[in-house]
Amino acid sequence: MFSLLFLHFFLYGCNILMWRKARINYSFIFELAPMEELKYGDIFLICTTAMTVIVGFLFIHLSIVPKGYSSTQVQVIPGCLVLIFLLLLVCPFNIVYRSSRYHLLCVLRNIILSPLYKVVMLDFFMADQLCSQVPSLRNLEYVTCYYLTGSYKTRDYGYCIRTTKCRHLAYAVSLLPYYWRAMQCARRWFDEGQTSHLANLGKYVSAMVAAGAIVAYEKEGTNGYLCLVIATSSAATIYQLYWDFVKDWGLLQFHSRNAWLRNELMLRHKFIYYLSMVLNLILRFAWLHTVLHPNFRNIDYRVMGLLLAALEVIRRGQWNFYRLENEHLNNAGKFRAIKTVPLPFYKVDDED
Repeated sequence: MFSLLFLHFFLYGCNILMWRKARINYSFIFELAPMEELKYGDIFLICTTAMTVIVGFLFIHLSIVPKGYSSTQVQVIPGCLVLIFLLLLVCPFNIVYRSSRYHLLCVLRNIILSPLYKVVMLDFFMADQLCSQVPSLRNLEYVTCYYLTGSYKTRDYGYCIRTTKCRHLAYAVSLLPYYWRAMQCARRWFDEGQTSHLANLGKYVSAMVAAGAIVAYEKEGTNGYLCLVIATSSAATIYQLYWDFVKDWGLLQFHSRNAWLRNELMLRHKFIYYLSMVLNLILRFAWLHTVLHPNFRNIDYRVMGLLLAALEVIRRGQWNFYRLENEHLNNAGKFRAIKTVPLPFYKVDDED
């Protein structure tokens, strides 16, 4: 859970670095306060410090296991680590980037209470990040269940998986990011009246249907549900790929002077766009692992799940760059007119 979260955060720092080098005015698009926004150096520092603390707790946990401590004492350590991070997130004292932490909490509030709040660029952008963090959300749900039900006292790791209510809650958590994103699309359609938002809503509904079919297949395991998974997941993936390339990235313009791309590009080398499109296409079909169950020799299924989740986070990291590039060039999301705003000064970037 922590590795996926901080990998995502690290890639966001890489995004900021690349946006600055490409002269993409991400601060204005996200409506970030210039004096309070996190720079890529701050993000790299947070990721390094956090993962150092996590690995330190891991070594403490492993080192006291053979020393005769009770099972309860040993199992409390990971729970304490989760609690420390949650308390730090809501800490009211002016330490550890308080303004950024509170801004994040406000954005999360807007997402969770969708469609009650008017949708701004940062809200929908963050909701899309959550769609790539479904494994982390399910892990957080499992950890919460593990400690609240007292399973840590008996080291019954399978209780929260066997129990019907907990299993249904895990499935609901998996659908929540897509539901929030769909509600944001509905709110934008209500505010602006553009049918394109309904089409975008359909994309997230198709993703929820595909996820529900996979859940049913995991439970029943029949050929009928397998066919349903293939049909719904294929349709949802094609829908998502079209939206990625055409709507979000603004590519696949057939009459462009840059073949299969668009007229204006921020990167000098065109092959990077083609490579990113191929990579996005491959990673969008990662759900085939659920259907095919390929044999990777002695790799544990949980390790394989972690690797696939990390690949989805990486896919989202590259998606972020092209989404902001398209917004910067074309005001694709119709949030703010940005072409009249001066780009970041060269002097600041040269010092960086």
